[in-house]
Amino acid sequence: MSTNEQSSIDAIEPLNERQAALLAIVQAQGFATVEALAERFEVSTQTVRRDIIRLDERGLLQRFHGGAGVLEGTVRLGYAQKQSLAVDAKDAIGAAAAARIPNGATVFLDVGTTVEAAARALAGHQALRVFTNSLPSAMHLAGRAGIDVVVTGGSLRGADGSLVGDATTALLRELRFDVALIGLSGWDEDGSPMDFDLEKIAVKRTAIARARQTLALCDAGKFERAAVARIVSADALAAVVTDRVPSPLVSQKLRRDGVELIVAGA
Repeated sequence: MSTNEQSSIDAIEPLNERQAALLAIVQAQGFATVEALAERFEVSTQTVRRDIIRLDERGLLQRFHGGAGVLEGTVRLGYAQKQSLAVDAKDAIGAAAAARIPNGATVFLDVGTTVEAAARALAGHQALRVFTNSLPSAMHLAGRAGIDVVVTGGSLRGADGSLVGDATTALLRELRFDVALIGLSGWDEDGSPMDFDLEKIAVKRTAIARARQTLALCDAGKFERAAVARIVSADALAAVVTDRVPSPLVSQKLRRDGVELIVAGA
């Protein structure tokens, strides 16, 4: 199909509100399952599949078995963009989180650029045992004296170097962590952390269940948006590490659930 023909179709058949929102979710996360999207928009899986087919035919996303992902040529760009966004804030959050981890601890590091900043900040610690499903975080700590790094098994998902799947969760269920550092993409109305990818959420939940305490890391902008699915209820978290004080409503919900709010630099 020529560019002119495609433009004509786009002009005649604009995306509806649901399709536009579906596309935004896929672009933000990199991948979303049909079931998660159907639940998010309260429609049938058949409706979601039709939307995905339409968006795939228009070259806006890529259709996969069971879900949809960003076009192959845009995946690396998406991760590169995340790496370049709010670098100072992420570094501050990472340093504040690392400061809460004592030497000699056993730590789980989740995926995501904010947790990667925490990995960099942990480089000077001693006698740490680190387990992670994030290849970038593992590389930040590789070869550091006094730090033992174990990378989980699993299937490689996307350009962010994340490992997911049954092999990942099976290993985590056999371990016990002093601290888990968890990334997230948004917050539910009840104050619970949320994310887009169900397989990554499964890894997060398993790590949280096996940790004595969990610190959730996020920039303050994520308090203002939701994602597809809840990770855990907020009371499963020991603390939230962020760069700015969130709204009074969010702060109140965190206090209600006994979650400490750590503002980097405060």
